[in-house]
Amino acid sequence: MLKDILSISGKSGLYKLITQGKNHVIVESLTDGKRLPVHSYTKISALTDIAVYTMSEEIPLEEVMVKIFTMEGGKPASVKPTGSSNELKDYFEDALPEYDRDKVYISDIKKIVRWYDELVKHQLIDPEQYAKEKEELEKALEEAQSKENA
Repeated sequence: MLKDILSISGKSGLYKLITQGKNHVIVESLTDGKRLPVHSYTKISALTDIAVYTMSEEIPLEEVMVKIFTMEGGKPASVKPTGSSNELKDYFEDALPEYDRDKVYISDIKKIVRWYDELVKHQLIDPEQYAKEKEELEKALEEAQSKENA
């Protein structure tokens, strides 16, 4: 679902991976559609590689986005990323009650809300697709473990 969506250090917004070269990638801004090269020395994070700390484990960002999407009924966030710290904390607690308040900062919550709104705007959050991909991954892991134990 979000495997080709990237966050680039030093640049605001999210980007879609278009193609890869030897020492750069070409990305397209979700905000304005402009394409640009990003060199290999720049820190690039795929949203699928990001997780949120909870009291017991790390939850993939994609799962957090699906929880917010479900809570909001597929609409943009009911809180603005520029809202007060208390508003943002309360909002995030509604979406992910078990989040680790010591490790997840207000700046993280603001970024997640901003990203969520951008993903909803471009219809990139699909809870059904996420559930299907998660189920396929779990099935593949079970099969691999069965073969390993045989």
